Amino acid sequence: MLKTVHLRILLLLAVAIAVPVVGFSLDNATRIWTFDDDPSESLPTEFQVGTLFDGRPAGEWKILQTEAANHGKHVLGQLMGKGAEHAYKVVLVQGTTATDLDLRVSFLPISGKADMGGGLIWRAANDRNYYLVRANPLEQNIRVYRVVKGVRHLVQNFDQTIDVRQWHTLRVTHQGCRVNVFYDDKQVFDLCDKTFHAGMIGLWTKSDAVTYFDDLQVRQPK
Repeated sequence: MLKTVHLRILLLLAVAIAVPVVGFSLDNATRIWTFDDDPSESLPTEFQVGTLFDGRPAGEWKILQTEAANHGKHVLGQLMGKGAEHAYKVVLVQGTTATDLDLRVSFLPISGKADMGGGLIWRAANDRNYYLVRANPLEQNIRVYRVVKGVRHLVQNFDQTIDVRQWHTLRVTHQGCRVNVFYDDKQVFDLCDKTFHAGMIGLWTKSDAVTYFDDLQVRQPK
């Protein structure tokens, strides 16, 4: 019996040593959040809201039932329709630490006078340090930023007509230093940046922008 136990332990150790380290902290599978199986007025347990510069929660993030959903009847909304110029509304997804990834989300701009639209976060160490791509219908552009210690640094800008009456998609692929960004399946950026090497994914709005998000998906690139 003792030999059998020892043999099982050795086999488990061998399997553990043989398993390669993958980009995602949980597994190597595609992760998709449609929010349709989550109750309204809730937030998935792995979604963690950041904090604003004054210590308040970084936005009012919750699941809504709406006929305006991209698919199904639920969306994840950022509903805090007020905020200062540099009030970044951030929610990070725990357990999604990755290096190379293929990340996408659908978004629908709802309202905003000072700011509008939203974006994707990746390789986030926390809610102060991350990469960001965001689409702004008021400015009619798409921009990639690196956010370091809560301060945005513009990497690249792309002027783009953004219709506020319909859903749009943002997609990011990041392998090594190479970053490719797509808007509605059209490539808008191809760049290299080495600031952040790994981290979580998340969603982002700014100031008074109210935005719906749907069909968040992340996977390791092929």
